[in-house]
Amino acid sequence: MRDTKTKTTCPYCGVGCGIDVESSNKRQVSIEGDRQHPANHGRLCSKGTHLAETVGLEGRLHYPMIGQRTVGWDSALDDVASRMRDTVEQYGPDSVAFYLSGQLLTEDYYVANKLAKGFVGTGNIDTNSRLCMASAVAAHNRAFGEDVVPCSYADLDEADLVILVGSNTAWCHPVAWQRIEKARERRGTKIIVVDPRRTETAAMADLHIPLPPDGDIALFNALLAEMIDRGRLDGSFLDDHCTLPEGFLDALDPAAHDIDPAVFNELAELVDSNSRMVTLFSQGANQSVCGTDKGNAIINLHLAMGRIGRPGAGPFSMTGQPNAMGGREVGGLANILACHLGFSEAERASVADFWQTSRLCSGPGLKAVDLFRAVHAGKVKFVWIMATNPAVSMPDAGFVREALARCPNVIVSDIIADTDTAKLAHVRLPALGWGEKDGTVTNSERCISRQRAFMARPGKARADWKIVCDVAARLGHGQSFDFESPADVFREYSEMTVLATRHGKLLDLSNQAGITDKAYDRMQPFQWGGARPFEHGFSTASGKANIVAVSPSKARGAGPSLALNTGRYRDQWHTMTRTGLSARLSAHRPEPLLEIAPADGEAHGLSDGGLAHIETTAGRSAYRVAFNEDQRAGEIFAPMHWTDANSGAGRTGLLVHPECDPVSGQPGFKNVPAQVAPYNPGWRAFLLSRKPVRPEDAGYWVRSRIDGGWFTELAGDGAINVDKLLPPGERSEVCDFVRGMRRILVAGAGSAPEALLYVTRSGEIPHRDWLVRQFAQTECATTEWLAGRPSSPQPDTGPLVCVCYDIGENAVRQAVDNGAASVAEVGARISAGTNCGSCRPLIARIIQEHSGALREAAV
Repeated sequence: MRDTKTKTTCPYCGVGCGIDVESSNKRQVSIEGDRQHPANHGRLCSKGTHLAETVGLEGRLHYPMIGQRTVGWDSALDDVASRMRDTVEQYGPDSVAFYLSGQLLTEDYYVANKLAKGFVGTGNIDTNSRLCMASAVAAHNRAFGEDVVPCSYADLDEADLVILVGSNTAWCHPVAWQRIEKARERRGTKIIVVDPRRTETAAMADLHIPLPPDGDIALFNALLAEMIDRGRLDGSFLDDHCTLPEGFLDALDPAAHDIDPAVFNELAELVDSNSRMVTLFSQGANQSVCGTDKGNAIINLHLAMGRIGRPGAGPFSMTGQPNAMGGREVGGLANILACHLGFSEAERASVADFWQTSRLCSGPGLKAVDLFRAVHAGKVKFVWIMATNPAVSMPDAGFVREALARCPNVIVSDIIADTDTAKLAHVRLPALGWGEKDGTVTNSERCISRQRAFMARPGKARADWKIVCDVAARLGHGQSFDFESPADVFREYSEMTVLATRHGKLLDLSNQAGITDKAYDRMQPFQWGGARPFEHGFSTASGKANIVAVSPSKARGAGPSLALNTGRYRDQWHTMTRTGLSARLSAHRPEPLLEIAPADGEAHGLSDGGLAHIETTAGRSAYRVAFNEDQRAGEIFAPMHWTDANSGAGRTGLLVHPECDPVSGQPGFKNVPAQVAPYNPGWRAFLLSRKPVRPEDAGYWVRSRIDGGWFTELAGDGAINVDKLLPPGERSEVCDFVRGMRRILVAGAGSAPEALLYVTRSGEIPHRDWLVRQFAQTECATTEWLAGRPSSPQPDTGPLVCVCYDIGENAVRQAVDNGAASVAEVGARISAGTNCGSCRPLIARIIQEHSGALREAAV
């Protein structure tokens, strides 16, 4: 067996962490953080740490498929090209659309954009980055004249104040959070969290601003007004480097912020006294119907105070996906032509000349929500979806499914065979996944890194850039797509950035245009634009940044309903096609939870740990209820990750309205008016099985990976059909007809059961944690399996806290009992919180609660 060591980049969030991989030719992988990579210096979050558990071939699409037939590549590519050609000839180029993903590499993005806009002639190419970062892009363009993030991660190290807006950083960007924590330890950096929810990040902050949903613009306008009253604006910076709308500053009101005046004053004091200030904003700000104005309200404060382009200072948009930035650079968004160039006559002429095409699209195409509306209306008749799952992730996902079901030509390139979207495809094309493909990605600080292959391709899978080039050749454009390698694509893209500089943009990779194949293979991470990209002026015609007049909009409110907020869980990624394969990552939140304030829950007839429906005008879905004291009254929270592939519940995409920011076209996934109601099923159950099941007739079911198999929560009404749930085999069974209790063991090989089912109508069902652990070990007597407990008591580890080291809550409490008084001391004793750090807020909370309980007991 041959082992290899490879430096690559993590496929998850926009932090862009470097990874050292040691792999064998049997897909056995070990993962460590790359200590030389500037993004993480060896640190990894829980998802990166457990990447090795997600590189198996389960569920993979190995061969091209037309309908349900497996075919060769020539047949599949001929079919795709024929469908596209016929569609264009009959309905014109605007009847064709591409929908891409931040999971693609920059080289994939480049060739897809070149084919669509340059040679098919359609502007209808957009990306799922529209769902997460489009409002930040629009805010950058309005303020700076170009989509350029003006900060670097080093600014987090040098800041005296970090304001986190709409970002649960400890969960969603854990490595960036560790960096902020280190700055606090080293230099006393203060941390402010602006978020309606008291998140895990907010709990660790020096100050939490619990603003109302969509209250960001009012808050930052009021803060700017307060700084004016205090005489804290930088007049020389404003005069020399900014354009200012007449009367805007004079109209601002320091009292119009809608938060507690004492809290606002504390915020203002911290902003006043800390000139090294970074404001990091993410999905909570962007995913709003007024997200662009939120971004500009933040940028306005920095510009007016001269807190930009200096060490430890600036507005910092954190991207959600590993290559959302790379896609933005090469034109993956419908409103950008390529390389930060727009659709002016001069820019179009430059691009057409560079690509040597007469078919260049005439203007911007349809953004994501409008694109799928056009599919639904029959205006778009061919859509090619790459590396994303819009049937789950788009707002009003039920409508998107209808649209795809109506479309005569749906092409899906993906690594997984049966995603919710792939099931609606006419042609499925097997793509290479992380660890199999080669190319580059750009992270949130504009750092370009290599993703490298270290595993053989499965089946007949191909790189996305190669698939696009093969289709282009069949359409008669082979000479323009004769790339032999991703290095070829990168060279052309780098050369094309010369056009950006000619039109006054900062994006410039022209020094990479002649990179050799060997140098490309050895490429070290590098940051385009440098640490201070606007050092010599902004990308506007005047060279000055624009302060943009923004005012609080009448954003949708919940009214008599509850306001639904959606977001991510700590250990899961997007629609779980990758992280859902890991038993360790699935243990933290095995079910989608409806988090609600206890008083609100009781008022709506809910019970903690029970089940409930969330309903909006867009749709309805079911969740497990979790009372949360930190949830604001009148608001609820639900996660984004669950799909039809792993549940019959928790489908949050069904609930979100397709309302968009009017500037960016980004849909608002936050502050959705919703109703909740209890779901009281006739029976409840859970199933442990070696193979996954799909209980279609259950009113509620959620499946998660565990060691040795799968764990499925179930609930429903009427009769339960156990034969549909259980595999064939010898059964042992106990029943209690009074309580409607039934427990069934299906024998497997040796002492290991094949499946275990526990059902009740009115009583209790066994504690799950012990059974889940035993299912992996398999050493258990039949009587213990059916009893659901060991014959002799065993220590209870409690709910999982630290996924990296498999440490439960009770171990943390024991460490506190033994004298650990801080997160660091708990880590020193039992290792919890010492790897990725994303559990540190929870450990801190346990310490606080348990120490308080001990003090009360002592009194």
